[in-house]
Amino acid sequence: MPDREGDYSLAVCYERAMAMSIERTDARPWRDEHLKELFSEGFPEFITADRLVKEYIGRIREWFGDLNLMLVDDHDVPVASGWGVPIRWDGQPEDLPAGYTEALVRAVEGHEQGIEPDTLVICGAIVTPSLKGRGLAGEVLTALRQTAGQSGWDRVIAPVRPTAKARYPLTPIETFMRWSREDGTALDPWIRTHQRLGATLLAAAPASQTMTGTVAEWEGWTGMTFPDSGEYVIPGGLSLLRIDRSADQGVYQEPNVWMRHS
Repeated sequence: MPDREGDYSLAVCYERAMAMSIERTDARPWRDEHLKELFSEGFPEFITADRLVKEYIGRIREWFGDLNLMLVDDHDVPVASGWGVPIRWDGQPEDLPAGYTEALVRAVEGHEQGIEPDTLVICGAIVTPSLKGRGLAGEVLTALRQTAGQSGWDRVIAPVRPTAKARYPLTPIETFMRWSREDGTALDPWIRTHQRLGATLLAAAPASQTMTGTVAEWEGWTGMTFPDSGEYVIPGGLSLLRIDRSADQGVYQEPNVWMRHS
């Protein structure tokens, strides 16, 4: 049975029926219903609780709009989106940002300090749910890599959010990232998508993002009740939520996997 996440023959069939183009996300306004459909199966609500991301995201959008792209079909409907930031990185795992959030911080602060970037960090990509499995995520990732090449950046890396990790929240990311199928490709479909574009595993990022909130906020985000302090498995969580009722706080650290594109 073919792997739907990486089946490029399906992508070819789709493209024959519908031509695709890449545009900057800020190039024009998009219809609300199209954006709602594109992002209808996005990330868990608690992802927005990364306070450091909130502090930097405005400058990211202002300064790096050329790295925020839309894949648009021939009916002017956005069917996939992806974005990234530029950083300075020496190519060694030891010099990697701790994860997604620190990559944003390094990009913004590097820009403010006049540091010339040499590396594109692909921060994410999303596909309209009804069109998943047709290679569209690969199209967006490829467009971002081409943008890096046009900018003269030698390296492309990504803190990949392994979607299947939510089924194994107790498993360390260092272990999960190495799990593979019988054909040798990664068990996780999103890691597999990057692999099929030539990317290789680079390093684990066990604390790629840190989300914090009150107990009440976490109960609202997860639809759960947390009667005692302790660790909890939460819907959509790739690791455990730590609740401290005495401090009225919940802390969740999201693991990612650093991958390097050729």
